[in-house]
Amino acid sequence: MSNPVTTRPASFFQAPIWLVGFRPFFTLAFIAGILLPLMWAAFFGGWLPRPASGLSPVQWHAHEMLFGFGWAVLGGFLLTASKNWVNVRGLHGAGLCVAVLFWLAERVVILFFPVLSADASLALRVGSYLLASLFLLYVAGYLMWTLVRYRRQDSFRDNYFFLLALPLFLLAKLLLLNPSTWSEGSALALGLFRVAFVVMFERTITQFMKNSQGLVLLRQPALDFSIKALVLLAAFEAFLPAPLAAGLLLAASALLLLRYCLWQPLAGWSRFDTGTMYAGYLGLVLHLAFEAARVSGLMPALGMAATHTFTFLCMGIIIPAMLIRISQGHTGRKILFTRLDRVAIASMGVGAFFRLLAIRLWPDQYALWIGLAALCWSLCFLLPAMRLIPYLWQARVDGRIH
Repeated sequence: MSNPVTTRPASFFQAPIWLVGFRPFFTLAFIAGILLPLMWAAFFGGWLPRPASGLSPVQWHAHEMLFGFGWAVLGGFLLTASKNWVNVRGLHGAGLCVAVLFWLAERVVILFFPVLSADASLALRVGSYLLASLFLLYVAGYLMWTLVRYRRQDSFRDNYFFLLALPLFLLAKLLLLNPSTWSEGSALALGLFRVAFVVMFERTITQFMKNSQGLVLLRQPALDFSIKALVLLAAFEAFLPAPLAAGLLLAASALLLLRYCLWQPLAGWSRFDTGTMYAGYLGLVLHLAFEAARVSGLMPALGMAATHTFTFLCMGIIIPAMLIRISQGHTGRKILFTRLDRVAIASMGVGAFFRLLAIRLWPDQYALWIGLAALCWSLCFLLPAMRLIPYLWQARVDGRIH
């Protein structure tokens, strides 16, 4: 009598969620995109007590949207894309689970630990900064190690822009956590996100236009390099003389606009999927021009409008569309933008109206517009999350492992 064949149950770290970086971090990005803006509106409106840490509410908001939400997106994307760029298996299993635990621990440190205040002991402050930086150190360090070790088989030679930007994110984070330098840290972090978006616009827009419409967009290496170099230098705007910073920002905006006109925008806007990319690209152009005007002193009334032009009209359009694409395509599904997905992205446009225009047309209702803008942002991530988060936790439907 033969013994029955037994199979060992899959371990916890072999579950689909731990197979590749985008799965857990896009899950967290959806959750952060839903909750963090609502928490900020509640802090701002006085409905919740301010964060228990030594961070001001504005500091907390800037940190969490850039290093909480933003780095859940960027980390998940780079951990997934980098393995394709250098043709190696990316962070997965227990190592990926550690990265998630570091991200979650950071949220607790930033929100609840009261040891970031100026009167805390040196040991407590150093420990808090370390705990708040473990996720970035771990993920950015892994990405840099991967890109350097497998440089010879890297399919994108301009990935050195990521090698330059990734360690600078740590500097930006430390500056942002310091009450006396938080605005410089916020500006640097925002500038580094601009670098990431510029690099990826070159790769994704050209690829999608070729695949969807058979159009080969013009690529001029000198123009592409100049744009990326200017955007990288402009990330240091807070540390540069105002005329130089404004000049870099304006030059980057002008060259991006020139390339936008050369990249057949009418064809790009003819489809919803590529239209979101062109809309986000144009949002970046507008943001850089506004920021140049603000830095130069020509339009000081812009204030945070320049920043929120980038967050709502570039990040706020590109990121949900990217989450929708990757959550379907990388789980073996056909990429579809459902009616609810389109409503979700449209709600970000409504949120931009509240945050950029209504707040200036009717300033007496400032807190109301902040709340409505936060609600629109939250809705933009809630609607696709209900459909896509289950995909992130399930095996691929095409039979591939990862």
